Amino acid sequence: MKDLSKDSVTWLEVGDEAEGQRIDNFLLNIAKGVPKSHVYRILRSGEVRVNKGRVAVEYRLKVGDLLRIPPIRIAQAPDQSLVPAREFGVVYEDDAMIIVSKPAGVAVHGGSGVSFGVIEQLRRARPEARLLELAHRLDRDTSGLLIVAKKRSALTRLHDQFREGVIAKRYLALVKGVWHNPLQHVRAPLLKYLTPEGERRVSVSPEGKESHSIVRLEKQWRDFSLVEIELKTGRTHQIRVHLAHLGYPILGDDKYGDFALNKTLQKTGLKRMFLHAARLNLPHPLTGNPIALKLEIPNELQQFVDQLDNDIEQKIKGKNG
Repeated sequence: MKDLSKDSVTWLEVGDEAEGQRIDNFLLNIAKGVPKSHVYRILRSGEVRVNKGRVAVEYRLKVGDLLRIPPIRIAQAPDQSLVPAREFGVVYEDDAMIIVSKPAGVAVHGGSGVSFGVIEQLRRARPEARLLELAHRLDRDTSGLLIVAKKRSALTRLHDQFREGVIAKRYLALVKGVWHNPLQHVRAPLLKYLTPEGERRVSVSPEGKESHSIVRLEKQWRDFSLVEIELKTGRTHQIRVHLAHLGYPILGDDKYGDFALNKTLQKTGLKRMFLHAARLNLPHPLTGNPIALKLEIPNELQQFVDQLDNDIEQKIKGKNG
């Protein structure tokens, strides 16, 4: 990374990792800690130039563009040496992207009280990578398939594909109760809010954003059901809130679940939320070739399913009864 805080002008040549990126987003990324208002001021005033000319804030960079950037005072960056390097299980990788198996309990990125996440650890493990950016998100307590872009052009197209709904994401969840419908469309608008303690929550509300999930029954036990959920929209906590709203909370969900049941389940071996991003179907962001990926549930979830098959439900029911 160039030092933009020195007294002289900085010159940067755009590489393929930034191709197609808006110049305002590019500057905000390389000048972390600088107020947005200052970045937009130096753009609009013409202090930032591309190929010696002024450009609009919406200008998209091209490979080979020469940027003139005036001196910018940048706040001291966090010490990246405190982020431990970590590789995650690779399910798919090529020059455009890497799709990894994210474990439960690991955030996808730092923030909100978390110092680092998958993306920061990947960057530390792969210092030679020109670009590594999240294409989407998974909740911290959700395991499964996570897409990380390795090229700006791939990232832009992946974002378009998610917005256009051409990427099919399917999750597996184990819920309380007996789910009866083989296939059910759930359309319930979701609204974000903050608790008095400042925690982010989501509820079903007529004032919320349109949200659509498709739930398919996979397997039933006496008191529990395994369901597959296909997301048609990607709202925060969508699966968790939709299922809880219908009376089928996900086992182990510490925000929207059955807390008394969760406590009992921890004693029988389920120490995490049973939600797993199991399938991804998408056209390759650069070639358009179809990609279909499946990731089996982790061992700790499979072991709990095996226990259900061995009828530990009776023990759980007795303890709660």
